[in-house]
Amino acid sequence: MRYLGMAFALAATIGLGACVQTRQYADVQFTPPEGDYKLLVLRPDVTVGALTTGGMVEPRAEWTEEARANIIAALKAQQAARGGNVTIIEHRNALPGVSEQELADIERLNFVVDESIVEAKYLGNYLPTKRGRGLDWTLGADAVKLGQKTGYDYALFLHAEDQVASTGRIALGVLGLAGCIVGFCAPNIGGAEQLDYASLVDLKTGQVVWFNVVDAASQVPGIKFGDLRTPQGAAQMVDRLLGRMKPGQDVRQAQGKR
Repeated sequence: MRYLGMAFALAATIGLGACVQTRQYADVQFTPPEGDYKLLVLRPDVTVGALTTGGMVEPRAEWTEEARANIIAALKAQQAARGGNVTIIEHRNALPGVSEQELADIERLNFVVDESIVEAKYLGNYLPTKRGRGLDWTLGADAVKLGQKTGYDYALFLHAEDQVASTGRIALGVLGLAGCIVGFCAPNIGGAEQLDYASLVDLKTGQVVWFNVVDAASQVPGIKFGDLRTPQGAAQMVDRLLGRMKPGQDVRQAQGKR
């Protein structure tokens, strides 16, 4: 805690801190679900690890499970306030009529599609076949089959990665910043990063109709932006990611003409 307090004080002194960025994409005809919709939230894909002094991330199973439980609780609270018929799957054997293997397969398929969206939309690795076509990804027949079996309108997939800086990493960053005060700045080793993204799939068509990424990074080890191991941090992340769904371009334009 002493190192953390020093990191905050030094960051304030030289103007460094944490930065949170978010950017949504949606199908041009997308309207955020409201009213009597049926939403299936698949088991959140969560990883929490320790950022070591050397910059490696060591996954921690106990932290991951703690964070997943907090995220699920935050999702339940948020969706309850929105209305609709929402089911959050905590275990793959919890969906009647759908086998664990079927859920595992669609989760893996969605992961690959989500990675493709992140590469093309956020990292600049544009695909020639996707250029100028908005959000044009699909889970295909597997998603449609899931909708037919369960009767749900949408499936929501959520991915979260969080890093917790170790005491050694924080101390190293503090020493580097302390050098700046006396006239010698060590190279900025960088702090932790939290990467979260979510995709909403229309189970009638299989199309990914909405996607959002939240990237929170600190330049100084020890500065936090919502610890997923705490209920407050998980609720903050869920609100950043899902709290303000924007309609698609055509819907926004139609609303603006009214």
